[in-house]
Amino acid sequence: MGLGEASARGTAMDGDCLSCIKYLMFLFNFLIFLGGSFLLGVGVWVLVDPTGFREIVAANPLFFTGVYIILAMGGMLFLLGFLGCCGAIRENKCLLLFFFMLILVIFLAELAAAILAFIFREHLTREFFTMELKRHYQGYNNTDVFTGTWNAVMNSFDCCGVNSPEDFEESLFRLINPNEMVPSACCRRASQPGDSAYVNQVECLMGKMLFRNNKGCYSAVVDYFELYIYVAGALVIAVLTIELFAMVFAMCLFRGIQ
Repeated sequence: MGLGEASARGTAMDGDCLSCIKYLMFLFNFLIFLGGSFLLGVGVWVLVDPTGFREIVAANPLFFTGVYIILAMGGMLFLLGFLGCCGAIRENKCLLLFFFMLILVIFLAELAAAILAFIFREHLTREFFTMELKRHYQGYNNTDVFTGTWNAVMNSFDCCGVNSPEDFEESLFRLINPNEMVPSACCRRASQPGDSAYVNQVECLMGKMLFRNNKGCYSAVVDYFELYIYVAGALVIAVLTIELFAMVFAMCLFRGIQ
């Protein structure tokens, strides 16, 4: 009798433990589902954003590829969260095994992306952007993607050059436009909303500090996106942690289902 009661108690405890794992897995997969939805939203926002960020993405192959990686990862996480929730609630071993294999592939892909981002980080430095600006920026040829992108950035963020207007010294722009110290995209505009008129374009092109934007675009863009960068970093760490727990719970639930 004692052995029977102990066995029944052990079975009940195993059942409670399995039930706990099932609902924890559902919770973690719901978080993955939300994370995938967020990444999809970020990817779509970058592609349709009207403030000029779209032009930056289109001009830089690294950024352009990154946006579609975000969209792909968001879609996979969205699907993954859905499959994980269904597998946990229905206690379906096939769904759980498929879920585990898929999340393992995504986890390894995310690690590879993080390693590549670390390797290519030198392409996002001030020195790199300054060198590219000096070599390729033409000023008024908006049919050139690089020039058009920089004009859009300087107009959108009220900035000039990478670090400051002095970046245009000894540059291709000065070679093409020897009578201008800075391009018109650096010139200050009237403060009234919707007014695109320059305060004084002639004085600006001559290099007068009072009539040009003196802040570098690198600082302006980083300041604008600083909060988003920290949020994205925190989100990546949270998603990786959740995925690890989800894999552990999936295997525990898979082994516990009779």
